[in-house]
Amino acid sequence: MENIGEIIKKYKANPFEVYPVLTPHTGYVHLMVKLGQTVKRPIDPWQQKGGTLLYTILRQGNLKRIYAPIDGEIMDIKRELDEQFVEANTYLMSIRHPLTEDEIIDKILSDFLDIFRAPEAAKYYFVPELAKKIEERGLQKVIIQPGEEILIMSRMKRDIHLVYEGKPGIIHTVYFRPNVTIPEGEPLLGICPPERVSFINDLVQRIRLEWKV
Repeated sequence: MENIGEIIKKYKANPFEVYPVLTPHTGYVHLMVKLGQTVKRPIDPWQQKGGTLLYTILRQGNLKRIYAPIDGEIMDIKRELDEQFVEANTYLMSIRHPLTEDEIIDKILSDFLDIFRAPEAAKYYFVPELAKKIEERGLQKVIIQPGEEILIMSRMKRDIHLVYEGKPGIIHTVYFRPNVTIPEGEPLLGICPPERVSFINDLVQRIRLEWKV
């Protein structure tokens, strides 16, 4: 069994996530930030209120403003591309984001749990039989088996039952919310072998007691 102290020490040594910023399409870019600048993601994602403007991109007379997707510090920036025409998916800069306690827990859990991801952008629900078991026994008391239907994927007025193909385990973490569309590839469930549940829970508890960025 892994040493919890060593795991926490490893993540404390580098408590950051680096997010590359790429252009969404072709156009002329105008950089609005500088190296080392602290940036903030918008408080209101819809109206971009409170967010730091990273750059603008102009294509065929249409100007798009791109705001920081995450809080952090500009650690790299391609100044030579300022006022230049660029292709789609051109790298402009990186943001170094200090991980919060919840984010570090999610990151560590992703290393120790089997992650069941969304095959398509859709809304997801537990199948009724599994939802009933979870309600009666509690989330970490229900073991799912290979070949068992576990989720309903609802998309464009069609429902598809998803079958679990991994190893037997309990549902340790639920990442989705009903009636909320989950992007393709995002985590839906974190599955844990029954014999590792105690270790995972101890690890999470230690992080909550000790984690300081």
